[in-house]
Amino acid sequence: MDQLRGAEYQFGVIAPASPRQRIEFDAGLTGAEVAAVETRFAFLFPPDLRDFLQTALPRGPQFPDWRSGDDATLRDWLDQPRQGVLFDVEHNAFWLNAWGPRPGSLEEALRVADELVAAAPRLIPLYGHRMMPDEPHQPGNPVFSVHQTDIIHYGFDLADYLRAEFHLPGREPWPKTIRPIRFWDLDRFHDVRWSPEGGRVFDNRAQ
Repeated sequence: MDQLRGAEYQFGVIAPASPRQRIEFDAGLTGAEVAAVETRFAFLFPPDLRDFLQTALPRGPQFPDWRSGDDATLRDWLDQPRQGVLFDVEHNAFWLNAWGPRPGSLEEALRVADELVAAAPRLIPLYGHRMMPDEPHQPGNPVFSVHQTDIIHYGFDLADYLRAEFHLPGREPWPKTIRPIRFWDLDRFHDVRWSPEGGRVFDNRAQ
């Protein structure tokens, strides 16, 4: 927390003249506030993220304001992973073999994909499009960078992510394996390719 306080950051299309922000903190969320957020948005903060937010609440552009942020904005932020998957299903022919045969109609394909994402672990925004899954409900979940179905690891846990994102000292080598997350199987997502002949999708591991 001491290292983060006052740390500079930029976001968006970064150029030499891009404005620089500094991380500030408000008082941490109370237990009652945590419970209210979890009830309101139907997820559970993983223990390490909950402890972090109860120690101090980051404040500034690109940080979700779980205390007094606009409800519609927060809901849309939480819904972005679903929106991104559906966008690629519709516009980029995205489909995983693990989901079964792709339905013949776009409407049915979107319905199936929507149900699959709805049943998946929720991805909780930390900063911009960096997100942490709420499952399993244990410390040590990885942090993802999520842009539609272009999803990569951005930290093997919360502390590693914060050090990487905000250029803090003390990063440790990545472990040989990173905790797998149900549905958000990044190896499977990364094995998807688009053919040059019209955008057909295939899953290399399932061929």
